[in-house]
Amino acid sequence: MRMSPEGAELLLGAGRELGLDLEPHMPRFARFYRMLVEANQRMNLTSVRDERGIILKHFVDSLTCLLYPGFVSGMEVVDVGTGAGFPGLPLAIVRPDLHFCLLDATRKKVRFVASAVEGLSLRNAEALWGRAEELAQGVKRETFHVAVARAVSSLPVVAELTLPLVRVGGFVLLQKGPEVEGELGHSKGALEKLGGVLEEVLSLSLPVGGEARRLVVLRKRRPTPKEYPRRVGVPAKNPLS
Repeated sequence: MRMSPEGAELLLGAGRELGLDLEPHMPRFARFYRMLVEANQRMNLTSVRDERGIILKHFVDSLTCLLYPGFVSGMEVVDVGTGAGFPGLPLAIVRPDLHFCLLDATRKKVRFVASAVEGLSLRNAEALWGRAEELAQGVKRETFHVAVARAVSSLPVVAELTLPLVRVGGFVLLQKGPEVEGELGHSKGALEKLGGVLEEVLSLSLPVGGEARRLVVLRKRRPTPKEYPRRVGVPAKNPLS
């Protein structure tokens, strides 16, 4: 299924609201849209299936990460829990000067992301199967400038899965909803243990739809102690405090 002319204009208009000229990137977005819709008919990649929803809740929502001005050319970025490629793939399309490692623990999703990277001819992205807890205790520990994540879990949980992957001086950018405001006060101790601090919280509204979003920025101030992250599953079952 191809992206309709109305869908294309919706994406272009939303991009303009974010200060982005998406016109040069439309062929890739159109192909990504087609790949996602076709693959989603065979496997459950995303519950969002309508064109408007995919464009706004996946493509545009991913691109709101670029409202934070901290991304610098040449940075290595890891997308933790990328799922079907969000926010990493839309960011990789728009920012070819950054390199993205798209990490997920579900093989079928990683296979799709890998096929999308190849199908879109993205030389600045790679798909990786694995768990953040294990990779952060191995060769990927403190190797990235940036970690991004659509943060479904609580802030202490996501911080433990992301901060150990980021080098000192780098940052973590978490996409959250307004509910994160209630998590901030309970997260200071966890961030301190992990070597990070809360730098800022950007409030925004998703273009067109107007849904409230928050971009939570954590800065890595010092190396994460070796005991973090804890073994697979523990951060979610017993969040740091």
